[in-house]
Order: sequence, then C-alpha cells, then structure tokens
Amino acid sequence: MSLMVSISGIRGIVGESLTPIVLTTYTQAFATWLFERRSSGEVNLRGNVPTVVIGRDTRPTGKVILDYVQGVLIQSGCNVINLGVATTPTVEVAVIAEQADGGIIISASHNPLEWNALKLLNNLGEFLTPSQSKAILAIVETEEFHSAKWNEFGMAVPREDYDAFHIKKVLSLPELDLEKIRQRRYKVLVDAVNGAGSIVIPNLCRALGVAEVIEISCKPTGIFPRNPEPIEENLVETQGLTAHYGADIGIVVDPDVDRVCFICEDGSLFGEEYTLVACADFWLTKKRGDVVSNLSSSRALADVAQTHGVGYHAAKVGEANVIEVMKSVNAVIGGEGNGGVILPDVHYGRDALVGIALFLAAFAEWQSQNPTGKLTDFKKTFPPYFIAKHKLKLDPSTNLDELLAELASRYSHERLTTIDGVKIDFAESWVHLRKSNTEPIVRIYAEAKTKTDAESLAKRFADELLQCA
Repeated sequence: MSLMVSISGIRGIVGESLTPIVLTTYTQAFATWLFERRSSGEVNLRGNVPTVVIGRDTRPTGKVILDYVQGVLIQSGCNVINLGVATTPTVEVAVIAEQADGGIIISASHNPLEWNALKLLNNLGEFLTPSQSKAILAIVETEEFHSAKWNEFGMAVPREDYDAFHIKKVLSLPELDLEKIRQRRYKVLVDAVNGAGSIVIPNLCRALGVAEVIEISCKPTGIFPRNPEPIEENLVETQGLTAHYGADIGIVVDPDVDRVCFICEDGSLFGEEYTLVACADFWLTKKRGDVVSNLSSSRALADVAQTHGVGYHAAKVGEANVIEVMKSVNAVIGGEGNGGVILPDVHYGRDALVGIALFLAAFAEWQSQNPTGKLTDFKKTFPPYFIAKHKLKLDPSTNLDELLAELASRYSHERLTTIDGVKIDFAESWVHLRKSNTEPIVRIYAEAKTKTDAESLAKRFADELLQCA
C-alpha cells in the first residue's frame, strides 16, 4: 500500500509503507524547513534554534516512533518539548503556548491499529498550508537536509502538564456557564477507545461539573476494542451501554481526540454531524459572526446560520482548508461534520475538548428552560437531515478525475461545486464525491430528509461512478 501524503500528514502501515527511512526523511525535511524559515526571517521565534513540540496517541507503535522522531529532531539541531501521550488539539495548544516553531503529532487518528502517521504543525499550531506542505515535499525530493554538528545537537524536555493546561484554557471561556452544568448533575458515559482521550476526557467532564463519569475503554493501552472511527456502525455497543447505565449523555472520541460524537439517553445517536451544529447554535447566541464547514458537512449548519442571521461558507474537506476559509471571513466557529469543532477563541484546530464543553453548556442552557427535556428532545430542536457515508474502492489505475468530470457533465443543470471533487446540490438533498486524503478510496456522502433517501442517493451515485469506470 502506498504512503499517504497530504495536508493531513504522512500516513502508512507501520513496517510496510511507514518505515524508518520514511520517518527519518520526513522528519529531517520538516526540521530543515524550520531552519530555513528562521534564516529567511519568515518567523522570529524564541531561542537560537527551532523548538518542536511532539506528542502521540496510545497506539502500541507510538512510543517507539515518538522516541525515534525525537532523536532525528535532536540530531538535526532542534530542541524538543515532549508531551508523551497527548491529544492532537493539546499538542496544537502547546505549540502556541510555547511559542514553538512547529509540532509533530504521532497519530493515525481513526485509521486501524496497524497504521501510524506524522502530523506536522506550523508555528501557529495548525496543520501546514498547501504551500508549506509543498515546500517540505521539495526538500524531500532534493534530500538536502540540515544536519547538526556533534556539538550542536538539540535537547529534549519532557512535559506532563499540558492536559491540565488545555482543560483550564477551555474552561476559561467566559461564555460557558459552568454553574448551569453543575446544577444538572449529569451522568455521562465516556468511550475513549483506549486512545489519547482516556484520561483527559473524564478529567474534563469532572472539571466541567459532571456529577458522575462512567469510563468505557478509558485505559490508554492503544488496543482499540472496536473500529476506532466514531461512526454509527462502530458504536452499537457503546449506544447500548449508554442506555444501560442510565447516562444522560454518551461521549465518544476518536484516538487522537479531534472528533467527538454524542449519544442520547435512550442509546440513539445524537450524531457526529450534529456536534458542530449544536455547538454553533449555542456559540452564535454568545458571539455573532459567520460559520464555516466543509462541503461534506450537513446542510443543518447553513440553516442554523440563517436562523441567527449570519453567513455560512463551505470549504474543501480538510482541517487546514476549513481554517483558511474561517480566517478569510473571520468566522466565530467552524469545523467539519465528522464531529470536529474549531473555535478560534481557543485555537484554530479541531478540538473534542472544546466540542464537549460547548455541547454540555448548550444542553444545560436549553434544559434551564426545559427542565424535564432529555437529549433526544434537544436534538429535535435542530433541522432534521440524514447523511449516508459510503466508501468505494476502484482499480488503482482508474483516472478518478476523469470519472468525476463525467459526472459533473451529466449533472451540469444542477448546482455544482467542483473545488473538491464534485458536489451536486438538489432542492432537498445533495451528494458529494471526492478522493480521500487519508485512504486510497473514493468517499461518497449524501444527505436527504430521510435515512432511506440518503442511502439511496449514495448508492445511486456509487453505481453511476462504477458505470463511468
């Protein structure tokens, strides 16, 4: 399987496509790029040499790869702040707080256990822009790497306090009414899939004022008890346990904790698509401004924006793309429909800790006016849509760009968006087809007013794509 290189990072199967030489090459290229930015005057940061914050999720290969990457950075002349096990958003927050030159997160997010990845951050604690990624790839091609002399090696410093720092930063948002959350005495079930959120998410819930936290798969072993992606087909057991324990809310995060999905008291899904919708609806009562999501996210966010009298904007799929649009329109909140919430008041990055805090605050505020209402009732206050998400594997030799162009031609009479694959907007539904940034597949997303219609629309276009092939 080929190595997956994108603005989302360098991903591969450990020992197959993600090998020691790959880790060395991309880490050296990143370090070289950091030195070049300093020498060109593009950045003016503390110290005489670049500082890099590193952290990892709990995968069994994580510590070995983290130690390996740290060694390469030190031999390249960089100083390292090592957070150990840390969520992706925690590393992003730490880069900002430390005024570091960049960061590296060792995590393949929701990919299966055998995968791992290098996620690269710039000095803003954000994923690299397309131009920054291209600059690093150019260094990879030339293999002209910066290497430190024996007496110019960097040094590494371990830090274990950034979970608490991150929690404190989220709780310091003045718009959060923590007393309202405490008054509800919530009973919450947390499923961290034995990932990086195993400790920090239960601690966050208690800090927010949750009365009782039931921990499921909250041992940071990195041995995932199920497919770690927090989508419906993988959450049947967690849904049942949420109802079984009589929890008011079920909270599920992915291994690196940049996505969050909520489960209602009866075991039904609130839905990862509605994580951002509910958080944005709450935040827009506190701060007025535009909102942003990607092309594959629910139309419900645009409806909520219209209700609040603010603008809605769509970006290409990918956190860096969403952030770019958010900055261009000065959006007050944004994210992706996979459960990723981005709140500029904390940092520009998908952050499950932020999502959990905003969601609990939103629910508690709604319950202050609806004291007997449950989470299932709260969900009914949002526009009803259903999304179907399919994956389609095609022959590697297939020219997908030509196939998508053929589909666009067939539906040229509809409202088309072609900045990221092809999205076709119909009056009551839409479908989006695009190449995955992280897996060798085609993703097909469809949304409609009923689950049956959404599934039917997704299948219809999967069939059409195969016909074109």
